[in-house]
Amino acid sequence: MANSPSGDSVTDRLLRVLETFTPTRTVQTAAEIGRRAGLPTSTAHRLVGELVETGLLERDEDRRIRIGMRLWELATRSSHALRLRQAAMPYMERVQGRIREHTQLAILEQDEALFLERLSSPDSGSNVTRVAGRLPLHASSSGLVLLAFGTRELQERILAGALHPLTRETIVDAAALRRKLAEVRRLGHAIAPGYIEAVSVGVAVPVRDETGAVIAALSAVLPRDAQVEVPLFELHSAARDTERALGFRR
Repeated sequence: MANSPSGDSVTDRLLRVLETFTPTRTVQTAAEIGRRAGLPTSTAHRLVGELVETGLLERDEDRRIRIGMRLWELATRSSHALRLRQAAMPYMERVQGRIREHTQLAILEQDEALFLERLSSPDSGSNVTRVAGRLPLHASSSGLVLLAFGTRELQERILAGALHPLTRETIVDAAALRRKLAEVRRLGHAIAPGYIEAVSVGVAVPVRDETGAVIAALSAVLPRDAQVEVPLFELHSAARDTERALGFRR
C-alpha cells in the first residue's frame, strides 16, 4: 500500500481506524474515530466512507459508525479460532451448566489473552471478561496457563517487561511470576485469587491441539470464597473432550 505524506501506509491507517473499536466502544462518530486513530478529519471521513461502502463498517440510524457484518463474515471464514470455539462449545456448556458461574475460552494473541467465548448465568458473580476482549498474561488465570505453556521467548519477553497490577494481589515481581509459572506447569492448571478483581478467583486449564501443543485456556471465574476443586475437575474434563474433538490423542 502507498504511503501517506506522514509516512504511514494505507494499511496502517485502515488498521488504526478499525482498532478504535473495542468491546466497550462499539459505536462512534467519524470525528471520534479520526481523533482516536490520530488521523486528520478529512482523511478519517474518507477512510470511514470507503469502509462503509465495502461493508466493513456500517452506519446506524443516527449515522454513527459500527463494525459491519462483512468484516465479521470475512474474519470467521476458515478461522482456526472458530474451529476451536466450535469444538469447545458443547463442553463449555456442560461446565457452565454445572458450575453456574462464568466459563471462558481464551487464546494467545500478541502477548495477551484474547477471549473467544464466555458463558455466564444470570446470577453469576462479577467478571470483567468480554468476548473479543483481552487480559494481560500475568494477571489472569487464562493468561498464566498460556504463558506457562508458551515458548521460552514469550516467557522471557513478558518477564522482562512491565508487570502492571490490576489489584493488590496481581503478581508484579518477575521472580514471583517465574515461580507461579513453574507451579502452573507442575499442577496442570492455574489458580489466580484476586488477580483481576478482589472479589473473584480465576481457575484455568490448558487445551491442546492435535499435535499436543497448548493452543488455548479454558477457565472459570468464581466468587473469591468458592471451592475450586469441582470447577477444576469440570474444566479438565471439558479440556480433554475438546482435545479429542480437535484430534489430540493422549
